[in-house]
Amino acid sequence: MPSRILSGIQPTGNLHLGNYLGAIRNWVTLQEEYDCFLFMADLHAVTVPHDPAALAENTLKVAATYIACGIDPARSTIFVQSQLPEHSELAWLFNCITPLNWLERMIQFKEKSVKQGENVSIGLMDYPVLQAADILLYEPDKVPVGEDQKQHLELTRDIAARLNFQFGSEDKPVLKVPEPLIRKAGARVMSLTDGTKKMSKSDPSDQSRIDLTDPPAVITKKIKRAKTDPARGLEFDNPERPECNNLLSLYQLLSDQTQAAVAAECEAMGWGQFKPLLAETTVAALQPIQTKYDELMSDRAYLQQILVEGKEKAQAIAAPTLAKVKTAMGFAQ
Repeated sequence: MPSRILSGIQPTGNLHLGNYLGAIRNWVTLQEEYDCFLFMADLHAVTVPHDPAALAENTLKVAATYIACGIDPARSTIFVQSQLPEHSELAWLFNCITPLNWLERMIQFKEKSVKQGENVSIGLMDYPVLQAADILLYEPDKVPVGEDQKQHLELTRDIAARLNFQFGSEDKPVLKVPEPLIRKAGARVMSLTDGTKKMSKSDPSDQSRIDLTDPPAVITKKIKRAKTDPARGLEFDNPERPECNNLLSLYQLLSDQTQAAVAAECEAMGWGQFKPLLAETTVAALQPIQTKYDELMSDRAYLQQILVEGKEKAQAIAAPTLAKVKTAMGFAQ
């Protein structure tokens, strides 16, 4: 039986190149050898102010994007987080064994709470515990994570170890402790307006990212306006040229070339020559995804059926795991 992996993305806003190159394209490859459980993290989406009228629609759009990018529902389980109450119930049980100071030191909570000020919710602090429940419910062997998510996976591993210590035994742990699966290439796609910041759906500037559904003219315009530097020649890995490294990396990933090949091709180019090349390559790479996405969004009955089947497959794994934890913690079953 293949090893199991689990991952998900919040259905807030449109998915962008960072989501695709940093996560989804990796999942497409991983489904060849792993049993993949991939979900829409809608419970996480409400930890910050959100539009309730758009949440369900965005969830469906993310499901369509997964499939359009190459996730095969016959090989991977695609489901909606909130449709399985096991996620919330296990998160509560984990809340009761997780020390508060573990959450207070989480870097992303510190960063996001500064932005929200007095409006910061308990959910924003507590979402790493829900994330631990998301992961541990399916007892995956590995979890694909970017470098910026390693701290959250370490918390997940700590919670699992604490539960096993308190309610299990060394030779009979309650839950499996998963390992991180980190892919270097494409793990961090940076903003088009600041090469030192990650491309993000939450960035207020639409210019900072290329959405997977952006039409060719918009993609070309965004790349033309992308921040660059005045230095001559293009090169990777110069810490003083983050934007140069980011745009070259995008070209490398979207053209499926090696870094050495791209470095040789582009070292003598100026931005006036390189940006049209990057725009053309990006448009060509996204065209089949956009065509498939439009087809899927016009057949909502098919998408809904995929999610119904995904829920059933996910619940067949999640329900027994929750029952096992509750039994270990002493609940009547």
